[in-house]
Amino acid sequence: MKNSNEIKIAQKLIRCKSIAPNADSALKVVEKECKALGFKCKKLRFSEKGYDSISNLYAEIGSGKPHFSFAGHVDVVPAEKKEWAIDPFAGKIKNNFLIGRGAVDMKSAIACFLSSAKSFLNENNNFKGKISMMITSDEETYAWLGTRKILQWLKKKNIKIDNCLVGEPTNLKVLGDQIKIGRRGGFNCMVEVQGKEGHSAWPNRTINPVSGLMKMLTNIDKKVLDKGTKHFQPSIISVTSIDVGNEALNVIPAKARGSFNIRFNTNHTIKSLTKWIKKEFNKVGLKYKLETYVSGNAFLTKPGKFSELIKKCIKKITKRNPKYATDGGTSDARFIKDYTNVVEFGLVGKTMHTNNEKVSLKDLKNLTKIYKLILKEYFK
Repeated sequence: MKNSNEIKIAQKLIRCKSIAPNADSALKVVEKECKALGFKCKKLRFSEKGYDSISNLYAEIGSGKPHFSFAGHVDVVPAEKKEWAIDPFAGKIKNNFLIGRGAVDMKSAIACFLSSAKSFLNENNNFKGKISMMITSDEETYAWLGTRKILQWLKKKNIKIDNCLVGEPTNLKVLGDQIKIGRRGGFNCMVEVQGKEGHSAWPNRTINPVSGLMKMLTNIDKKVLDKGTKHFQPSIISVTSIDVGNEALNVIPAKARGSFNIRFNTNHTIKSLTKWIKKEFNKVGLKYKLETYVSGNAFLTKPGKFSELIKKCIKKITKRNPKYATDGGTSDARFIKDYTNVVEFGLVGKTMHTNNEKVSLKDLKNLTKIYKLILKEYFK
């Protein structure tokens, strides 16, 4: 059986070994497909001190309002061939599944962007408004020179997007079970506890930073931060590392380090969480240094006309009524929400980042149908 357009494009993209943030080869595939459809393309390469320059793509077709944008990334996490049953960059099809790194997260969704746009434009070449695509190479790493920078560039050019659809994998079990209308915040913390080194036979002559660190982490690890909200799960804390680096069994070290991650909902802010952490740590009474890194703040796009349109289109194709969700990790929607209305819908995320990443061909075809119907309803 002849493979459909979205499957062919997805295979081309998977065959590009675009490990984040080096995804120029995959961007070229997207650019070529966009140009073939009549999109005007702008390759955007951004750099900042301390970071290597990174390529991105902005493409648009049409003019005026309304302006609908697809957003996504072609960079992927690493894939060790020895851990895969099939070459992760071969783009092979087996048992009606397309297998490979990026098959779910999120090269296939970008293939569906392109295929749906092609089908829509073939039938509606005189549509009123604008369709654009924001495609980045910098999502799986620090995301500092990707979508965030494209949005800044668009603002300088006075290009305003009215609504944006991000193609991240949003579904838990089957296509059509979830739409993301927000994301929990991601707060990463590293704490270094300072003690006093000495022989373990005379602990009274030392200040043990290991014991102190354990108490500090226990103080926060077992606490219930909240009970969740209408659209968010309860906030959670995960201790991710305890590192002393002590090779001597009879020496109490001078320092001990630990790290933890908080996934928080809109009940909290970085400021309120930091204040709470310090309050709990201060109870132990040891000196410490706290370093923090925010991967994103919690946000919610209140359900409205755009999200309801997407829900209606999903239901028509899949016969499922998707629920609004905010679970999972962070995405580039955390940047987009500062500029326009944003909703996320893509594939089933069960196998993303695993050594068995795969997408059913049926889901690929249905996602293309959903995206096409969204375009049709949006520009009606």
